[in-house]
This record gives sequence, structure tokens and C-alpha cells, in this order.
Amino acid sequence: MRYRLALPFMAVAGLISACSDSSTLEPVASTDGAATSSALSNRLTVLTRNIYIGTDVDLVIGALATPDPTDDIPALLAGVATLQRTDFLARAAALVDEIARYRPQVIGLQEVDRLDIHLGPPLPVVDISQDFLAILQDELADRGLPYVVAAQVKNIDASPLPGIRLVDHDVILVDAGRVSVGPRLLERNYSFNVGPVAPGVSLVRGFVMIDATIAGMPPVRIANTHLESGSQPGLSELRAAQATELLAYVESFSPSVLLGDFNDGEGSPMHSIVTGADFADVWADLRPGTRGFTCCHFADLSNRTSALNQRIDYVFARGIGGPQGQLLGQVRIIGDQPSSKVAGPLYRLWPSDHAGVLAQFLQPPAGAITSAR
Repeated sequence: MRYRLALPFMAVAGLISACSDSSTLEPVASTDGAATSSALSNRLTVLTRNIYIGTDVDLVIGALATPDPTDDIPALLAGVATLQRTDFLARAAALVDEIARYRPQVIGLQEVDRLDIHLGPPLPVVDISQDFLAILQDELADRGLPYVVAAQVKNIDASPLPGIRLVDHDVILVDAGRVSVGPRLLERNYSFNVGPVAPGVSLVRGFVMIDATIAGMPPVRIANTHLESGSQPGLSELRAAQATELLAYVESFSPSVLLGDFNDGEGSPMHSIVTGADFADVWADLRPGTRGFTCCHFADLSNRTSALNQRIDYVFARGIGGPQGQLLGQVRIIGDQPSSKVAGPLYRLWPSDHAGVLAQFLQPPAGAITSAR
């Protein structure tokens, strides 16, 4: 979900003082539980995936935010038309294909939405009820993939017009056959957020965090987040503040992994804060000099070739590696090749407007700190 609107964000600031798919990381050959467990023993594989609401929400919010009420309904209907073309039921199958292919133990998902749009005369009749998480869970169950929700946080809960509601979540899924969760589990919204931007719309972000135990490894603290997006004044500082709060809850626990759509690039305040807390940017460390773009395809997902031109989705890791803390593993971008596309109502669709980042750490985490509180 991308918000690039010229909205009054300065108040936020006042609150705060190609080369991607050539990796050798291979898919799992078998989906049999015992075979998979054996093949991946002593390895930690994680995936971050912004699964995308399916329309350009910026356009709708922009219309709602203006004093002119006549542009609200046209923007809304245009957004709904795009949503119908980017059919999540079709895209969910492609997303689950990725999970089945690589079998990550832990998955961080962003933009896991619940959509309810019910319109009638004099407007065109629209009747949409979609729960992205339930759709994914059904698709996973149909494939015999034992992924369960370990944690989820409700972020945006928007009701801009009668008959319309959008509820946005961040979610961590784990392979129940290979991962035990606890004792720490946290689902929390950030203290600093943009807040109200239009009638019935308030931008709120959050994170989820778990302690995960995988056979042969010490516990790993894993967090998943979706920091605020946009390039308006104050938003880079807001993302830095949100990242700082996330790190405060992760504490000094090691090994730790951060997953998510961080909405900022290398050299940003956010990136400096995270890497300054001894987290390695896994893509930059394991694939130095390669772009690793993850955002963004066209809003209607119709582009024939990749339109990705920025790297804002990350896996950060601390306390995982071999001698001198050197990362030992592999990382790749998924969902950025035309072969990733799936048949949609009108044309072939990308699974999301983002690509995903898949990382596998080839040795068990070393030197775990057990002072987590």
C-alpha cells in the first residue's frame, strides 16, 4: 500500500526530534513433511512478502482528502475496477506456489487485508467481501502445507464511505511442523503514526514479533513490519522513529531477524538505525553490488516485464552466521520474473506489486543471548 499524497505531514516531523534472480538458493524438492524437515534441518529460511491490496489506494485517499466531494465516487469506482482486475483469489494461488516451492519456516506478510465493499443504485452494484488471510489459509490447506498464524496486528481500519471498509494487518506465518513459538509474542501498533488523512481514514502502522524455535537451533527472535510509506517531508523521520521503536522491543536478543516492507533505501535514517543496531542487511551483505529491486509493479499489475526500480523490502539479521559473525547463506528476490505471473480475469498478473525477499541461513545461529525479557 503506497501513500505518496501531498498531505499535511509536517506535524509528524514536529513529533520527532538487476540482477536479482540469479541466486543459487534452490527450491525444496519434496513437500512431504518428513523429507522437508530432513532437507532443511539446521537451516533457517525466511520470506518477507507485501501481498498488495490490489489497487492504488493513493488515488482514493487523495480524492477523499480534497474539499471537493464530487471526485470521491469516481476515484472510488476507479479503484474498485482495478481491484477487480487484480483478483486476489488468482494471486493467492501464485503466492502459495512460492511458499510450496521454497518452504520457508517463517513468513512475514504485509498488506494482509480484509475488504468489504457493498454498493448499489444509483451507483453500480459492487459486492466484494474478501479476507486475504482466510483465502491464503484455505489455499495452503488445499496444498497440505501446515502454515499457521503465529501473530498478527491490526493497523489501518478505514471506513471512508457507507458500505466500504478496509482493515489492514501484518502477519507472521510459521510452519507448524517445524517451528515452535514462544515465550515472547508481541502484536503492537507504533506510538508515532501519520494519523487521520481523510474522513474515515487514519494511517496506523505496527509490527508483530515472535520467538521461534526450530530443531537444532537456539531460539530466534523474528519481527515483521510495514513502516509508513511516502516521500513527503517528515516521513523519512517517521520511519526512523518507527524502526527505533521496533528495535526497542527486539532488545538485545540475538539471534534476531527483521522482515518487512521498510519503505526506505540504503543510506536512509531508517537503514542507518537498523544496521547501527548490529543488524546486517542480508541482501547487501550476500549480494553486494546487485540491485535487488522489490518495488513496484503497475497498480493494475498489467506490466509485461518487471517495473521494479527500488529496494525497500528487507531481511535484516543479527547474531546469525559463522566465524566473526559473517553471514553464511543465500538470498534471492522472488516474484520479479514474468514466469511468476498467473492468469487473471483479463491478463496475466504479477503475484503482488512488490517482489519478495527469501533468505536462507545455511548454518544454525551462533552465540545466542538468552537474556530476553
